[in-house]
Amino acid sequence: MLVYPSGVYVSSSALRFLMQQLRRHRRAIGSRWRRLTAGRQALLTLAHLRMGHTYAQLAAGFGIGTTTAYR
Repeated sequence: MLVYPSGVYVSSSALRFLMQQLRRHRRAIGSRWRRLTAGRQALLTLAHLRMGHTYAQLAAGFGIGTTTAYR
């Protein structure tokens, strides 16, 4: 189990699956870089879907801007 700053338990297999999908998508679109790694972006996404935190709460928890959390 992996835990993000608010204490949400996330399955490591779900996190790995989403991380692989994000990496493939980034390669397909030719993305240069992102503020968050694919793993952190996957964790942010799963935390949002599971707990329904607002973008402001997620941004504070991950140390990023609200706009970055939204994107």
